Amino acid sequence: MNHSLLLQGKVALISGAASARGIGIATAQLFARHGARVVILDLDESAAAQAAASIGPEHRGYGCNVTDKAACEQAAERAVAEFGQIDILINNAGITQPVKTLEIDAASWDRVLDVNLRGVLYLSQAVIPQMKRQQSGAITCMSSVSAQRGGGILGGPHYSAAKAGVLGLAKAMAREFGPNGIRVNCVTPGLIQTDINAGKIADDKMADIIAGIPLHRMGSADDVAGTYLFLSSGLSSYITGAVIDVNGGMLIHG
Repeated sequence: MNHSLLLQGKVALISGAASARGIGIATAQLFARHGARVVILDLDESAAAQAAASIGPEHRGYGCNVTDKAACEQAAERAVAEFGQIDILINNAGITQPVKTLEIDAASWDRVLDVNLRGVLYLSQAVIPQMKRQQSGAITCMSSVSAQRGGGILGGPHYSAAKAGVLGLAKAMAREFGPNGIRVNCVTPGLIQTDINAGKIADDKMADIIAGIPLHRMGSADDVAGTYLFLSSGLSSYITGAVIDVNGGMLIHG
């Protein structure tokens, strides 16, 4: 066994990981390089399967709507049937919407809360029974600097509320399942260059934002993937209920 591979022999489920330049696929690629077998979950099964195949033949892609509890349970069952275990869950799927408080209608509230928060619950509920059987597991949830700052660059207040909810949910799960050897942590990225925000911010506004980030650049998908790797590996074996900022220092400044 090559001990330089941090996830050798592990099976990882990653939600929202089929889009070509997203954090999810960057994470899937990094995990695979570290020895994990990866299951990519995405709304579109053929896109998920294609993304998995692009990493290597031992990986899988399943269609899964994280807001559908039965779909989450089915994905977890498929993974166990195929690989016999689930060691890692990355709750990465998310959507955003740039509206102000008085513009949030009921449908928008439901959509943003469902994908970003309910989806974390449902997918975690689907994999935790298997992790309990194994008495081990690492779950990492995608929150956002907007949960901490009360708004990000592109997400409305409902997005901030959902991502703050993720922090509370993850800490509660960390407390509940610690005795089962299951760790649950969060990452709170700042402004990360992905297809979700490409071209959405004017150049002059972008220059202002970057001036307010001590590391003086936007984050990359790989920056977040590296943090997911740390929290999923034995390097973080005594870390649970934690929130890791991946924002270039944005939160300490401004």
